[in-house]
Amino acid sequence: MNFIDMLNSPQKAERLAAISSIRAQIDEGKLPAVEPGDDVNNHIHTTYSFSPYSPSMAAYRAYEAGLKTAGIMDHDSVAGAQEFAQAAVAIGIMGTVGVECRALASGFLADKRINNTDQDGVMYFALHGIPHQSFAEVAEFLAPYSAARGRRNRKMIDNINSIMSTKDIFIDYDNDVLPLSQIGDGGSVTERHLLYALSLKIIEKCGKGAALVDFLQKDVGIKISEKIAELLNDCDNLFYEYDLLGALKSDMVEQFYVNATDECPPIEELIALAGRVGAIAAYPYLGDVGQSVTGDKKAQKFEDDYLDQLFDELSALGVNAITYMPSRNTPEQIARLQKLCKQYEMFEISGEDINTPRQSFICYAQRAPEFAHLYDATMALIGHERAATQDIDMAMFGRKAKEKMPGLKERMGFYKTFARI
Repeated sequence: MNFIDMLNSPQKAERLAAISSIRAQIDEGKLPAVEPGDDVNNHIHTTYSFSPYSPSMAAYRAYEAGLKTAGIMDHDSVAGAQEFAQAAVAIGIMGTVGVECRALASGFLADKRINNTDQDGVMYFALHGIPHQSFAEVAEFLAPYSAARGRRNRKMIDNINSIMSTKDIFIDYDNDVLPLSQIGDGGSVTERHLLYALSLKIIEKCGKGAALVDFLQKDVGIKISEKIAELLNDCDNLFYEYDLLGALKSDMVEQFYVNATDECPPIEELIALAGRVGAIAAYPYLGDVGQSVTGDKKAQKFEDDYLDQLFDELSALGVNAITYMPSRNTPEQIARLQKLCKQYEMFEISGEDINTPRQSFICYAQRAPEFAHLYDATMALIGHERAATQDIDMAMFGRKAKEKMPGLKERMGFYKTFARI
């Protein structure tokens, strides 16, 4: 096993030793060095939620892609955070740490389809730039919600087994799903884990290629696009399981989905947690899908019809930031969003959701002029995390910082200086 393969070792110590060895080989000229550009990505998932990349491998792939900064953003878990932070330092890139989870909305949002594709009244929410001394408190807060998610996962597996019962496919949650995760080391188990387990069972039954595509279309009733059919007909496809998972996710989730309730903290409690631990409370903007910019999203309505009112609500709740994916939305959506961010002094954070091996760590759309300010914002995010890790009273949205520097622009300029340390 070479050092790069060891970055996905089951053992954290081996992964960190491997990335240190890779850096040593780069410094000795035995491996080519990669000069970083200006690209940033603050939303990379790891094996501690769902991803082909351990925290160490994610840091290395970010370095390999030439990213200037990279950020971990796992679902319901900060168990990979310390490793990612150490791996980023070891390989020589700037890293930032966050967590993503579902939250129960309140007020007028309680019955709205917000930024969650699967149910009303529940929003995705992110804590960015978590100071490192706060990892344990965040993990303690999330633990009961993660346990509740596990109980809901079992119900969804029961639903999947009911759907597949006539097709000679059965999934055992403990034996088929949990081993695909890092649950024993504090990781989370997501719907993608359930679908990955189902993908493996379908491959086991049908093999790869035409027979599997035929099974999906005729026996399971899934619509397969021409592009996906081509990928699944290719038995040598290196990412076969992930492509199959994608096909199942696009057309099957609504058949087995169970609404998330007990696993969702009230949004007020999540924002309060962010304040206590010095993190940046961020709302992830999704935006309506009409003609999909990326070509892989079905038409669906989210928060655009009431976006102005949403910003009123987020501001009243104490949300500090908006995070969004520059490649996902139309220029008109982005222009409106950025205007509201300026109006409400919301910190803007960029990030492309990375959880499959086909995705590029670089968001080429972000290189457009209208996103130039997101690079400065990322430097301020890095600076905030570094400063608050040294002294939690130095958090960008903490009382002391806001009293000393009331304006967001002034604060961003101040925190950018810490990113150069």
